[in-house]
Amino acid sequence: MLYGRNLRTWALASAALVALSMGLVFFYAPNDADQGFVQKIFYVHVPMAIVALLGFVAAGIMAIKHLRSGDRSWDLRSYVTIHLSVILGVGVLITGSIWARAAWGHWWVWDEPVLVSFLIVFLLYCVYYPLRFSIEDPDRQARYSSVFAIVAGAFVPLNFAAVRLAESFTHPRVLSQTGGSLPGEMRLTFIVSIVAMTALFVTLVKLELTSKNAAMQLKRLRRRLEARVPAEV
Repeated sequence: MLYGRNLRTWALASAALVALSMGLVFFYAPNDADQGFVQKIFYVHVPMAIVALLGFVAAGIMAIKHLRSGDRSWDLRSYVTIHLSVILGVGVLITGSIWARAAWGHWWVWDEPVLVSFLIVFLLYCVYYPLRFSIEDPDRQARYSSVFAIVAGAFVPLNFAAVRLAESFTHPRVLSQTGGSLPGEMRLTFIVSIVAMTALFVTLVKLELTSKNAAMQLKRLRRRLEARVPAEV
């Protein structure tokens, strides 16, 4: 399985896009009139949140492909995608708390639906690890993990829609029905930041898949070698 196909191209493209997005953030996008310079964390925080949530949904789709085909490679893809989405989730919670402290004077606001709903999704996926690694049989592990990924992945868009139908908000609406209120420079920087975060996420997924695949192949070769040595002796 060639998980690392075009990995160098993805890595170079990701580095260029991240450099471009950071250049736009610091030298092109204007400071927010109300929050000033600290609002620029928005260009990291929001793309990370969007890519993490899309990663959870994508992992659910990969899990469906695993259950339909029986191909364990789809389970590995689903696992790696969830793993990196959870890491992005940690980044979202940290940058969100920093932004909340600077903007609202509090590290966390419990009555804000967007914050609490993302925390619930994050904690839900933290359960994935003990569930997966508490099962020793590889086939059962892959099957149960895929069922979890599908159920949790379906919960993400439902939760996102329910939160946006809530009446009271403190957290700014980025993807609103009116397209938001970002001026042209901010909108362009935001779009480039999302593309850069997506490319970086895909690169990291391919890199981890390549690493895990190489480790599994090495493990299989070592077992075969250990099985042959006693017979030859």
